Amino acid sequence: MLLRLDPRDRRPLHEQVASGLRRAIAAGDYPPGARLPPARDIAAVLDLNPNTVLRAVRDLRDEGLLEFRRGRGITVRAGMDSHSAFLERLRSFLRDADRAGYPPPEIIRLIEEMT
Repeated sequence: MLLRLDPRDRRPLHEQVASGLRRAIAAGDYPPGARLPPARDIAAVLDLNPNTVLRAVRDLRDEGLLEFRRGRGITVRAGMDSHSAFLERLRSFLRDADRAGYPPPEIIRLIEEMT
């Protein structure tokens, strides 16, 4: 798993970590049922506080993407990969639109014109 944080990204670090994990899952690096590395290991690689990574992982659990199992660690929940892939593409699109200067109402207007 290759997670990178962008220092220019305005999002909080835990959101960047969650986004990177979503991308890794969507790309198939972690198929359903696969175990993620411990949060402490991810934090060490990214030079972050482990609580930052734990917050990201909890967010993904709350979204239904991950499961916490006692004695088994954190695993990717079955059946969520296509949904999470769509959400990650949507988040990426919205970040790109924001960087290009499109305000949310303009994005909505463009989408409505296309449908």
